Amino acid sequence: MTLVTLPEPARLKPPDVVALGAHGMRTRPVRAVLSALGIAIGVAAMVAVLAIPASGAQALHDRLAALGTNLLTAGPGQTLFGDDATLPDDAVPMAKRIGPVEAASGTGNTSASVRRSDKIAPDETSGLAVFAARPDLLGVLGGRVRVGAFLASANQDYPVTVLGAQAAARLGIDHIDPARPPQVLIGTQWFTVVGILAPMPLAPEIERSVLVGWDVAKRLLGFDGHPSTVYVRAKESKVDGVRSVLGATLNPQAPNEVEVRRPSDALAAQKLTDTTYSALFLGLGGVALLVGGVGVANTMVISVLERRREIGLRRALGATKRQIRGQFLAESVLLSGLGGLAGVLAGVLVTAGYALSQGWPAVLPWATLAGGVGVAALVGAIAGAYPAVRAARLAPTQALA
Repeated sequence: MTLVTLPEPARLKPPDVVALGAHGMRTRPVRAVLSALGIAIGVAAMVAVLAIPASGAQALHDRLAALGTNLLTAGPGQTLFGDDATLPDDAVPMAKRIGPVEAASGTGNTSASVRRSDKIAPDETSGLAVFAARPDLLGVLGGRVRVGAFLASANQDYPVTVLGAQAAARLGIDHIDPARPPQVLIGTQWFTVVGILAPMPLAPEIERSVLVGWDVAKRLLGFDGHPSTVYVRAKESKVDGVRSVLGATLNPQAPNEVEVRRPSDALAAQKLTDTTYSALFLGLGGVALLVGGVGVANTMVISVLERRREIGLRRALGATKRQIRGQFLAESVLLSGLGGLAGVLAGVLVTAGYALSQGWPAVLPWATLAGGVGVAALVGAIAGAYPAVRAARLAPTQALA
């Protein structure tokens, strides 16, 4: 009796396994696209949710770098009896005496109303305030004039005014004709508009205000000379130290009646709120990815049922269980991986479009992009594990029956 040694089954190389997996996708393209769509939506949502906050954070960092985080504001709080406190007349000069302070200025609330015409009722203020200011205020705030010019020492005692960005919009003034400049009615006195400011994120109250000279505010608007807000620029490394002594310096007799704030902290807090919503959307993206994975698993189970004869024929021709298992697992991973790649591209487009609409730099973390494809492939491997094992367990006679 002669023993016949059967040849060992040929081992499939990785390119061959990929080709077999891609063959199943090519034979059913519509089903493959619909299955990968769920993965793509989930990955796109996760990429966008991670990249858009990163773009916003970069925009915030750039804005704070341009505006400076060394600006402090101080204003009157309340007395021990609950009444509104006031800052001393010399609060601004006192602030300048602090060693690390580089510049200081202030504004004073005149309690006057501003109107575009005398035909408008005096109580229709449009939410605008009239502040007395000095020429050095713009430099301390790091602002700029969009149209016209700012207050100058030469016109401190003349009825001229500068409008904040929002104030100009509410008053319907968007340009200044040097030959015939617009006028606004402040109290009972007409003031000529000489400038319109650009937006000031660190001083939103200035955006909603109308600025007049300190001296003319005393003479025509009944201003008492007490500053309502003091703006201080300090050395970057000494901001916390200046903040701790600013209240006692401005009002030594009642330092507890002075409220000191750092405007950049408000912007950072706003960004923290945005991050909370980002975590919620990230969770929703994960749910979408999970649903996509279930869809891929369902597709692969149906594929195994429909391709029983193919599986039986390959087993009869010598394919091992491992090769069958690898074929279907590769198809599942390819299906999810292509869906993940499409999702990454969609997430990049969404991020770029949203960042462009907001005027932000588009930040695309490479770890997020690579992770999107990697997570999709992992979901495909998990989703395809059971169908691949089921296909490998089919006996050739059973599959061909």
